[in-house]
Amino acid sequence: MHVPHVLAARIARHRAAAAAGARKGLFARLGPGLITGASDDDPSGIATYSQTGAAFGYALCWVMLFCFPLMAAIQEISARIGRVTGQGIAGNLRAHYPRWLLHTIVGLLLVANVINLGADLGAMAAALQLLIDGPAWLYACGFALLCVWLEVFSRYERYVALLKWTSFVLLAYVAVALVVHVPWGEVLYRTLVPHLELGTDYVVTVVAVLGTTITPYCFFWQSSQEAQDERIDPAAHTLLAAPEEARAEIRRMRFDTYVGMGYSNLVSLFIIVSTAATLHAHGITDIATSAQAAEALRPIAGPFAFALFAAGIIGIGLLAVPVLAGSGAYALGEALGWTTGLDRRPLDAKAFYGTIAVSTLLGTLINFTHFDPIRALFWSAVINGVVAVPLMMMIMLMGMRPDVMGRFVLPPALRAMGWLCTGVMALAVAVMFATL
Repeated sequence: MHVPHVLAARIARHRAAAAAGARKGLFARLGPGLITGASDDDPSGIATYSQTGAAFGYALCWVMLFCFPLMAAIQEISARIGRVTGQGIAGNLRAHYPRWLLHTIVGLLLVANVINLGADLGAMAAALQLLIDGPAWLYACGFALLCVWLEVFSRYERYVALLKWTSFVLLAYVAVALVVHVPWGEVLYRTLVPHLELGTDYVVTVVAVLGTTITPYCFFWQSSQEAQDERIDPAAHTLLAAPEEARAEIRRMRFDTYVGMGYSNLVSLFIIVSTAATLHAHGITDIATSAQAAEALRPIAGPFAFALFAAGIIGIGLLAVPVLAGSGAYALGEALGWTTGLDRRPLDAKAFYGTIAVSTLLGTLINFTHFDPIRALFWSAVINGVVAVPLMMMIMLMGMRPDVMGRFVLPPALRAMGWLCTGVMALAVAVMFATL
């Protein structure tokens, strides 16, 4: 008898909260999408984009424009799954699909994330060594300890705010492109008009950029963050339980996701442009790591551009390392039914935080082996490719199931773009294995 009054009160509270959020401005409306997008430009990604610009100049600028709608679509779908159901991707896989499939996907994700963590920590250490000299191994350990400490012991609201502000470190790469000479007319033309070649190196580079931009850990992180943000907000509910909140929440998720992915791809474009304008223009076409790209910039673009590039590697690594470790912990925790969430106290989610610490430690240890960073990135790309396509297929199938999404199954346009993204990634992975 009182249900209509309760529902009306809940709608009124949600509208008041939405209005308050809107009054806070643009930055307050950004969250999981911005952090996910920025983390995608991790030090390993910077290496890939630097290699692209150095090897092919401006010829591959179009790939970033091509990637944007695909990346935004699959990330929005991942976010919707988390916000609608109140569970991340792994939690939904556990509820609706065979355990062997879930465990295989999560296991491969953890392996790829650990390798990526090792490469990122090594790149951060090498960049700091370029700036102030000193032992790279010590810097790698220091960065690992700092990231784990902040992720485990920071208050959740402060930690999210820190990650959001850290994302602006990527503007260093915009600044690098602005302080060197760039033929912007050619950049615009190369971005809007695809330049296609059938050479092996060209095709493999396109595949590498796609694999770097559309990555499994981003799916898990954004979905789990949406579910967690709903859980800790007393005024919020899963959309299955409170469909009246859907219009405002879907609008917020879409805005957050498209801004975050647009920012990510724009920065990636600026990295390609800055290395094309400097390294490629001076005949330096073979760059192995992001730190090597920074070092090569010094005699060409000057100490300021060099310092900006190197500092950007360190800054964005401080965001990407926690996201990589956290996405694996969310996936494993949801798969095994653990208590998960960065808002939890360490003693209340020991296994979850232990996974973050152990995966970061294993990534650090990679830097004490003879496993060189190029081979590490290669194997990370291979494993991500193995995970990405079946995972994207499962995400799409979950998004279309009424027993998972209720009335919030994917609309036709988003469904079409999601399947297009899945098809493009399947083709990219097939090409990758064909060129192994």
